[in-house]
Amino acid sequence: MAQHVHIAVIGSGPAGLSAAARAAQRDRIRMEAGEISEPTHILLESFSQPAKTIQRYQKGKFVMAEPGFLHLRSDCEFGAGSREAILAQWQKDIARNGINVRYQAEVQAITGERGNFSLALANGDVVTADVVILAIGLEGNPRKLNISGEGDSALADRVQYTLDDPEEFDGERIVVVGAGDSALENALALSKRNHVTVINRRAEFSRAKEANLNAILQAINDRRTTLDCLYETNPAALEAGDNGVNFAVETPTGRKVLACDRIIARLGGFPPRKFIESIGIEFSSEAVDAAPTLNGQYESSVPGIYVVGSLAGYPLIKQAMNQGYDVVEYIHGNDIKPADHELLEFQFGLLPYRRPPNELLDLFQQRIPMFSQLNVLVFRQLIIESSIWVALEGPSFESTKQQAAQLAEAAAQRQPSPKTGKLIRAGESIFRRGDYTNTFFMIVDGEVILERHEQSATPVRLERGQFFGEDSLVSGRPREYTAVAGSDCVLVETPRRTMIKLLNSNDQVRCGIDWIFTVRALQKHFAPELSPGELREIAQTTQLNTYQAGEPLFRQDEQGDCLHVIRRGAVTLQRSSDEGDLVVAQLQADELVGEMALMGEPVRRHTAIASVLTETIVLHRDSFMKLVNLDSSSISQLQARASKHARTYTTMQAQADKGSLIGFMMDEGMGEATNAMVIDESLCIGCDHCEKACADTHDGISRLNRSEGPSFAQMHLAISCRHCEHPHCMKDCPPDAIHRAESGEVFIDDSCIGCGNCVTHCPYDAIQLAHTPQPRQSLFSWLLKGAPDTLSIDREVADQGASGSGKKAVKCDACMNFANGPACVNACPTGAAARLAPEHLVKLVAKQ
Repeated sequence: MAQHVHIAVIGSGPAGLSAAARAAQRDRIRMEAGEISEPTHILLESFSQPAKTIQRYQKGKFVMAEPGFLHLRSDCEFGAGSREAILAQWQKDIARNGINVRYQAEVQAITGERGNFSLALANGDVVTADVVILAIGLEGNPRKLNISGEGDSALADRVQYTLDDPEEFDGERIVVVGAGDSALENALALSKRNHVTVINRRAEFSRAKEANLNAILQAINDRRTTLDCLYETNPAALEAGDNGVNFAVETPTGRKVLACDRIIARLGGFPPRKFIESIGIEFSSEAVDAAPTLNGQYESSVPGIYVVGSLAGYPLIKQAMNQGYDVVEYIHGNDIKPADHELLEFQFGLLPYRRPPNELLDLFQQRIPMFSQLNVLVFRQLIIESSIWVALEGPSFESTKQQAAQLAEAAAQRQPSPKTGKLIRAGESIFRRGDYTNTFFMIVDGEVILERHEQSATPVRLERGQFFGEDSLVSGRPREYTAVAGSDCVLVETPRRTMIKLLNSNDQVRCGIDWIFTVRALQKHFAPELSPGELREIAQTTQLNTYQAGEPLFRQDEQGDCLHVIRRGAVTLQRSSDEGDLVVAQLQADELVGEMALMGEPVRRHTAIASVLTETIVLHRDSFMKLVNLDSSSISQLQARASKHARTYTTMQAQADKGSLIGFMMDEGMGEATNAMVIDESLCIGCDHCEKACADTHDGISRLNRSEGPSFAQMHLAISCRHCEHPHCMKDCPPDAIHRAESGEVFIDDSCIGCGNCVTHCPYDAIQLAHTPQPRQSLFSWLLKGAPDTLSIDREVADQGASGSGKKAVKCDACMNFANGPACVNACPTGAAARLAPEHLVKLVAKQ
């Protein structure tokens, strides 16, 4: 006969183990009361031991107790420690709690309904249960590289998706593909005895825990380690080499082939979707990595079947254990508050309506269509990492202002201190045109007015469910409009890092943002009178293309059938002739490229080349013509812009030396700068006043190296921070010490730990590590008394002993706190020094 239980838990990972322990404690109470004589729960594990995934962690791995802001709620113990110590403790917890566990019990099918589920095991046994808790992980379905050569039998022993013991390998060249915790931990362990290269497909490690992030960055920046990293790099192909594997990868600068002995791909896993859907459980989307659809109590679309842990979208151990505890309480009718309930209470504390956090989360998700299909647990985490804005007016604002002060005081008394909402007056700006902020906003209630500053531009009114801020999030450019809050407006502001992580993992959200970005670009440039709904069909005909630095968008003399709207990056236009290639223009994000082929002669007059990593929206001829036929209001503006560009290009073609100068600057990376130091060598007298002024205004350490840097035709690019659109230095800063001011300056705050990661990431050598300097002679004193024999300027670059030595990163902050602007420019006696953005290049060159 089949064994019958009240609760069947499938999977003995952290979530399943915690759920079984809670069920066992419930059984113990009932046994002591004489209500039952046998356990009413069972824990089914397909492996021979509990926590199969953690059993397969690499030997000696240190397991972190994340997230730090959550308290553990479980009948099993857990704290940061080694894999071995944690597994030993859980074995004790199984015995102490009296968990009814059955190993080697693989569940192959689940049928039935609440109160009468039938679980068929691989050995032919059957277990029946009133309710089922699915706590299975994703380890059994690892992501593959999906590149040519991966299935070659000759490479079967060279490509692997797990790592049991890093000490098995010694003296090898190993490539680790992945940017999550497992990949980083594997890479760090292997680098002790091997040369390791990490392949990160993104520009930063957005998914890693803080401790792993700090460790990998320290290793990358420590010259004593044999570990390096390739960012924004994608696997391309594999083939057997003479002594191992030839691994072809696509980098931002082109294809490279890495000769290695072994590849370890740690790309996460997929849900066992075929099995889960056979039970009847629905998923939030068709994406292969989508999570099952769940309610706030972890119940799936099949009544009586609950999902917790990694399969629910929460891979962190502490979160999974809390869910395991909570779900058993829910099954027993105890509607307890989740462990993060208090965090949400603080975040929602200023809202004009009073409801429990769970109801507010439901309300928020319903009112933001783009997130309506997100797993409820993923959305919950998104809100916890975001900030809530409330805009009120009159008496409501004044009363809520007092409430905000009380809430902030209460939050300050808790450690760690929870977030509280942000209160503003209705009519205040959320951000202003020109600000360099890059957060993303969603409207939950009320309205927001987007005010463009062109004379003919009509303000755009956004309502509940819409979002804004996606342009700066994607392009890195300053805000193009001013956003003003209406009365009774409620907003969710999500940090860029959180959004990037979501965009990288959720196709639906990424497609939603791409779509509205495209629609708003079409509105701005071609059809301001058309609504998003009217533009939907045309937007769907566009393409999003990505070009590596040096890659052409189109070539001279080709037939042109499309134009490009630059979404991110920069493009150089070149004209080829018998005398060579001549640069005639450089174009930035939000500008058009190739439109002349659709407005006159279709033959391309120029070659367009991506100056840096560039993304464009491609609009084809038919769609362009449809746009201008539907809304002709922009035709004159398009014609005027095309005529202006034609004159500029013709002028530059007639002055080859000036085109060459622009080409030089773009080749040197000026396409991504927003504020670079340029010196006219025909005016410079080498007095070094610029460096001395910089040192005098920055504690004796100059952030400028005037004599170094490339030069061309009397134009010199001095080594100093360029305040890039997408600052390389901000990637993966462990203490988040590098920020961008709303006015655009990139600066480093006092929380810098001197790890050197920003020094490594900066491609322009504009950051140095330096000790806190001794007091030095002021510029005013220098002007009166003369210069000392040597300048007090520390230009020592990060070395292997920098981290922890008292050094911190220093760089140009464009004198953001000085009313008169950059000291270097103000101190130049001949006017040779200037700070400028790429859009000023043509004007500057024209004066030469």
